[in-house]
Amino acid sequence: MKRILLLSLPVAMMVACSNPTNTPKTDATPADSTAAAATAAPAAASIDATQLGANHWLLDNAVDASGKRIDGLFVRADKPVTLDFKDGRLSASNTCNNIGGSYTLEGDALTVGSLASTMKACAEPGVMELDKLVGERLEGTLTVRSLDASTLTLTTATGDVLTFRANPTAETRYGGAGEQVFMEVDAQTKPCPHPLMKDATCLQVREVKYDDKGLEQGKRGAYENFYGNIEGYTHEPGVRNVLRLKRYEIKNPPADAPSQAYVLDMVVGSELVK
Repeated sequence: MKRILLLSLPVAMMVACSNPTNTPKTDATPADSTAAAATAAPAAASIDATQLGANHWLLDNAVDASGKRIDGLFVRADKPVTLDFKDGRLSASNTCNNIGGSYTLEGDALTVGSLASTMKACAEPGVMELDKLVGERLEGTLTVRSLDASTLTLTTATGDVLTFRANPTAETRYGGAGEQVFMEVDAQTKPCPHPLMKDATCLQVREVKYDDKGLEQGKRGAYENFYGNIEGYTHEPGVRNVLRLKRYEIKNPPADAPSQAYVLDMVVGSELVK
């Protein structure tokens, strides 16, 4: 085989020299094709749903298509509108009502289905309108312009640009899903001994147990001092609450610090105590 190739090579070269090639003219030269490929839009990168779910996303800035700030979205300056993504659902909080719906991701497109909300009224100026402003911008298809560990930027169909800052979820901070527990918090705090704080007062709590059908099991025990705090819960004197909490183990806690952390999931029931 090698001998045949070597013998044929001079003949092929002679043919090539004696017969100029008549190459058909095409509409695009290789250079044109290269330029077209360079200007073609790149495929949209997939957005990591896990990264979305690792944080609470707090609204940091919002401008319309002309660059004007959307002031109506910031009527609660100390409680920014917050988005959470979990198990295929998007929820918005720090509005008047809790708002939520399903979502899907395809490339850089975030598509949010029909939104539902609770139906309470809010007296704070502008807060009732906040629900409408948020719902209008979330429902439908948005473009994820950027997403990293600290920032999420979304563009709405009308050109509004919403920028959120990341606040890691408890699951991210404590490295696990946590354990669901129920706790009753009595209406009044009481003085409690504390090695580092003089005249300390503590929440009075007791655990409540339910079966998988939501029926309470056993009798509630005596109230005990609760040292530390419940993240997301603000106690109102005179109101007794039953809370659904997530309890997390704290790895290597400092000396004299609690080994468990509690995060409010929801208030199950409240009772005004005279």
